[in-house]
Amino acid sequence: KVRPALPAEVERVLGMYEWLFAPPGSLPPGWDPERAREAIAETIASADSTMLVAEHRGELLGFCSAYIDLNSVRYGVRCWVEDLAVSPEHRSQGVGKALLDAAKGWAREHGATHLELDSGEARGEAHRFYDREDPAWRGYQYTWLL
Repeated sequence: KVRPALPAEVERVLGMYEWLFAPPGSLPPGWDPERAREAIAETIASADSTMLVAEHRGELLGFCSAYIDLNSVRYGVRCWVEDLAVSPEHRSQGVGKALLDAAKGWAREHGATHLELDSGEARGEAHRFYDREDPAWRGYQYTWLL
């Protein structure tokens, strides 16, 4: 079952971020758990964002954060998926697909015309998953830390 995270689940969601940091991922520069707690709470509370969780019998198996973040001149309202992760023990069981599908549904309900995300170059398994989900196009992302 995929559902929005509850305000009381901030700590549980924060703990799931470890799945993103495990190889081939890494701890982001300047990672601050207290700031992350605040950001998770804000994501849960905001009308322009959601923190979705996949749950089975009380166990959280994955999460996905999505944000309505800009009205593109070229494409219209964008929904940006910032984080999507599934417990290593539950990958390749449809959890990621359920989360991505729920994010797409949430985005449509909030007026988005398209959904975008990025994925680090080392995440080959994630790329194979995203490719199976038939994206309209693929691209590159560049980031500058400020």
